[in-house]
Amino acid sequence: MDDSVDHAILSAISRDARATLSQLSEAVGLSVSAVQSRLKRLETRGVISGYRAVLDPEQVGTPLSAFIEIAPLDPAQPDNAPERLEHLDAIEACHSIAGDAAYMLFVRVPSPRALEDLVRDIRLAANVSTRTTVVLQTYYENRPIIPVGAAGA
Repeated sequence: MDDSVDHAILSAISRDARATLSQLSEAVGLSVSAVQSRLKRLETRGVISGYRAVLDPEQVGTPLSAFIEIAPLDPAQPDNAPERLEHLDAIEACHSIAGDAAYMLFVRVPSPRALEDLVRDIRLAANVSTRTTVVLQTYYENRPIIPVGAAGA
């Protein structure tokens, strides 16, 4: 994608997914119908994969976050940990990583006890060893994804 108008639209909605078509139209200098058409095309192509609300973890009862590295106990076991763990709602993200561990999980839970229970559940469900790092403070996350080549990037 090398269209500067598409880049501008993507940059704008990455910063504010609730921007109206009128606001986007003003920001990129196109008519509302042209912006709407471009948005639909970007959605159809999968460039825009969805829209979501960003919730405050403390307000919804999950103030404790942690990173959990997992590695298989038996290197010969099938590499299916993501599938074996997807039922655990406290796991917000699962990343395949390079290094000693196979995956890095990002989790949010209500308390240290809930984290301990989750680690136990992860170990049992996926037959893995774990290494947990508790997050003390988050300075930023969910930053806008600005397309490469976008104005101002």
